[in-house]
Amino acid sequence: MNEQKAIAIIDSGVGGLTVAREVMRQLPQERILYFGDNARCPYGSRPPGEIRSFSLQMIQFLFQYPVKALVIACNTAAAVVLEEVREFTAVPVLGVIEPGARAAISASRTGRIGIIGTETTIRTAAYERALRRINPNLYVAGLACPQFVPLVENRLIHTPEAERIVAETLAPLKYEELDTLILGCTHYPLLAPLIQKALGDEITLISSAEETARELSTLLSLSDMHAPAQWDQPRHQFFTSGEIEVFRQIGEEWLGCPVNVEHRVLEPSVPIK
Repeated sequence: MNEQKAIAIIDSGVGGLTVAREVMRQLPQERILYFGDNARCPYGSRPPGEIRSFSLQMIQFLFQYPVKALVIACNTAAAVVLEEVREFTAVPVLGVIEPGARAAISASRTGRIGIIGTETTIRTAAYERALRRINPNLYVAGLACPQFVPLVENRLIHTPEAERIVAETLAPLKYEELDTLILGCTHYPLLAPLIQKALGDEITLISSAEETARELSTLLSLSDMHAPAQWDQPRHQFFTSGEIEVFRQIGEEWLGCPVNVEHRVLEPSVPIK
């Protein structure tokens, strides 16, 4: 039965917890299976072949469980494997790029939109293509921020070092006259206060998490796959390829609830059925 199945979420590390939190808020009856590949994070500077292999390994692992939808919460992974995964599985697959693009266009007043992301996300221009499919007349400026993910994964977001790195990295965008900035990596909302401080309150920050969860809710409704409202609180499961305690601490801080996490070693992937 579809209502007994879980929402699978994959990410290169803890960043996808920003999506998981929003899914938990909007869809409190839905069970979540989350895999963070912390041991091999960050993905942003890795070659596409590695990103593809690692992403398929996570998906293959979570598909051992009853799953009714998959969210590729990692922007880098979504830019590389989203279409391929959609082709090879009957399970609905959502990325975070198109929902983020739609939210940015809705928020922008001037049509001048910035994107910050990993090197791969910026290099593939996945967000720019998604934005221009909707409105080809937008002004779009992209900036790779490779130092941001390690700040989050190493729990440095509340340090003066993090504030300095964020300000120095984002300095080029201050001359672009942007009114909206897409946080094109699920780790980046954890740095949102520092990003806002660096760019000013006049910039609207867009996290794709809220829009992705809304799209997931619509998909479940249209397919009649929502978990019944009368069900008890679902038991979420979290897995990491990295350090359990680090993941648990970040997860509990961000999700605001106890997080039970298990360590798993990923196996080489095979074609997804």
